[in-house]
Amino acid sequence: MASGRNAFGSHRKHRNHLKLIESIIADGLHEKIQTMANMKQLYNKLLSYPTIGNFLAYQYTIDINYSELTSYSEMDFVVPGPGAKDGIKKCFSDLGGFTEEDVIMYVAERQEIEFERLGFNFKTLWGRPLQLIDCQNIFCEIGKYARVAYPQMIGNTGRKRIKQRFVQNSKRITPWYPPKWGLNERIPLSAVSYCK
Repeated sequence: MASGRNAFGSHRKHRNHLKLIESIIADGLHEKIQTMANMKQLYNKLLSYPTIGNFLAYQYTIDINYSELTSYSEMDFVVPGPGAKDGIKKCFSDLGGFTEEDVIMYVAERQEIEFERLGFNFKTLWGRPLQLIDCQNIFCEIGKYARVAYPQMIGNTGRKRIKQRFVQNSKRITPWYPPKWGLNERIPLSAVSYCK
């Protein structure tokens, strides 16, 4: 996040973030959310606050939509982040007049057709297909992998290094999903595993 110094005046970044939270609460966002019809309305409202840019507003929108406060379709709206744009650029030499949003929507819409065509037995989350945010994240991961596997391919950002490396962890993992997805009760005991 931006430091917020211009918007809130403190030289300390964390104080500006606290001021941002204070202003969001004073604005009554927690009440306004329940009157919004779709993700894009919430996104636009979040975008109106200082220091919240396009991608962060979208990530917050997704996070809020995982809660019980909203029930927006995850298939109506997507905002590709810088990593996803890099990944898309590394997958397609020319978008043919389409936007990165169009590409993500197309991939999400055609996933089952393409899995079948390619004979790929894709393992869903107990029947839940990939959503727009999932496909956005896939392109972001492609961008990261390509930085290592194909360093000569430069994306939009020009990034060349990976910020974090995989570190093995032996802690036990219990999957948990937003309750409104109806998946937690479908998780078999065998799915509870250890990180490798």
